[in-house]
Amino acid sequence: AGVLASSAVIKVMHASRQDLEVLMPSTGLVRPVFDTQIAAALTGLPAQIGYAEAVRRLLGQQLAKSHTRTDWSRRPLSSEQLEYALDDVRYLLPLAARLEEELGRLGRLEWLAEELSTLEDAGALGTEPDDAWRRLKGLNELDPARVRLTRALAAWRERRAVDSNRPRGWILDDAVLRDIILRLPRSLEALAQIPGMPPAVVKHRGEELLAQLRGADIPDPSPPPPRRARPDPAKAALVKTLAAIIQAAARELNLVPEVLATRRDLELLADGSRDVGLLRGWRRGAVGERLLAAL
Repeated sequence: AGVLASSAVIKVMHASRQDLEVLMPSTGLVRPVFDTQIAAALTGLPAQIGYAEAVRRLLGQQLAKSHTRTDWSRRPLSSEQLEYALDDVRYLLPLAARLEEELGRLGRLEWLAEELSTLEDAGALGTEPDDAWRRLKGLNELDPARVRLTRALAAWRERRAVDSNRPRGWILDDAVLRDIILRLPRSLEALAQIPGMPPAVVKHRGEELLAQLRGADIPDPSPPPPRRARPDPAKAALVKTLAAIIQAAARELNLVPEVLATRRDLELLADGSRDVGLLRGWRRGAVGERLLAAL
């Protein structure tokens, strides 16, 4: 914990956000962090590039995939498992050095520093259970019963994640959570029919989930799911124009477009919001001013 909490030691990690969330209750905020996935995206590699693929592309090393789904809780670990675990970290330092060199060549080290600074926001990493529902996307215009259920399920998942020291997505995936909210299953059998629902969750936590539904006081019969609003043609045309600007800027910068902006960013911009990430920091200079000029 001393090393993790020390500001004098840079921690090199890949796709670190979930790990930082899990570590924070035990170690406090882990900083500073060099995230090789974030750095790779700024060089033009895919935004969500995996560690093994980054190592293959940048260092020419092929990592074994045989133990991707292994049960790491079983002991003793085999020599093959130990070697796999070592591979998971042994290339992090040379990977970070290679990425830093490339970003220096591209003149993007300030971009990297800005992106990495977001990992030092303790408020963005830690979530109070009663506020966890705010993280969920794609649940607009819910009826009051579903709003209550959304808050209850998100809080339940957050508490389970903290208690078990696991990422919230390992407790229950966002897509599964959304389907529960929309479908309102009232039995273990109905719960098991939710696409992507892990059988183990139904077996071990199914009654807990159903208790959340009962506690949300869902009317019977259930209210119909919300209808998707008909798209506004003018807004759709504006988002398409903005997306074309993003695509052009991404080609110029040799970046994946989603590194510059997500569709949600563009929709917020089209709705009149100016509190959007692409209008701050390096993104504003890279593409934000062009987007504003098109509005």
